[in-house]
Amino acid sequence: MRSYYIDSFGTLEGIKVQDLPDPNPALLESTDVLIAVRAASVNRRDLYILRQTYPLRAKQVVIPLSDGAGEVVAVGSQVSRFKPGDRVMGNYFPRSRDGRVGLDIMDQLGCTFDGMLTQYAVLKEDWLVSIPDYLSWEQAATLPCSGLTAWSALFGSRPIHPGETILTIGSGGVAVFAIEFAKMAGAKTIALTSSEAKADRLRALGASHVIDYRANPEWHKEVLSLTDGRGVDRILETGGTDTLEQSAMATRQGGEITLLTPSGTLKPGRPVGLNRVLTTLFVKDITLRPSLVGSRLAFEAMLRALETHRLMPLIDRTFRFDQAPDAYAWLAKGEQLGKIVITSF
Repeated sequence: MRSYYIDSFGTLEGIKVQDLPDPNPALLESTDVLIAVRAASVNRRDLYILRQTYPLRAKQVVIPLSDGAGEVVAVGSQVSRFKPGDRVMGNYFPRSRDGRVGLDIMDQLGCTFDGMLTQYAVLKEDWLVSIPDYLSWEQAATLPCSGLTAWSALFGSRPIHPGETILTIGSGGVAVFAIEFAKMAGAKTIALTSSEAKADRLRALGASHVIDYRANPEWHKEVLSLTDGRGVDRILETGGTDTLEQSAMATRQGGEITLLTPSGTLKPGRPVGLNRVLTTLFVKDITLRPSLVGSRLAFEAMLRALETHRLMPLIDRTFRFDQAPDAYAWLAKGEQLGKIVITSF
């Protein structure tokens, strides 16, 4: 089998491919599941891991990517949840079954555990979920990180309600999923993007309003105008230090900013006016709530909702297995609308 691994951190040149023996089904441990991977997807956290700016330190010579979908080839003697031929995905936090993720179960696929950028993977049965029948391999591979992150941000500690308004930042996987989930829940979305071409696509997905943040650098003013001065109920803060100050000004009294990244994307070293941010959060009684990806049971709840509503993940571009470094490079450009997928394993 062929597997990618991170030989050296820092640049795309550190992502190497190697030939390894195929896993032997006879040597599986009792709860192991052998999977033939059919598709995987790249997330911004994978760039952070490669650049060693991710909060969790990756193991040496790790097989990257948390997100992948594949077919069960063989199972260990005690496996009861899956059988050969089943279609499965791995959970981002494989050891997290339910509830909040503690430090003792913080391990992640493609970081502290080997990930899914490989032709065959061996995972424990409790680390896996079933793929809804209506989804392709490529669509399923978009879900474990971006899909579940958006789901947990909207339906985690306090689920959004019909008629509420959320704000999304950018046009990556989390933002796109959030727009689709909000529409599904009867909520409205104001979306920030950088081009009119993307704006049309975001409206088609269900965004009620779209703001070009390049043309409107003080976009919080437009958000307030669109909400009659009230502000939005919840912001999915994927811009980090780039956008936090304006997010606070665009949030309603008693609203929530769901923090999904600790650093900036466009300007990682940009300082934040902390006094101004804290003053706004305090005066407006805004909750600033970090949100991690989610547990296996949260993943399964999301998949039930997807299946009920037949929600279709949006794929921006697909790369072949032998083009995996190119998928990283395209993500690094920040121009995608939806998810970047690797296929043809």
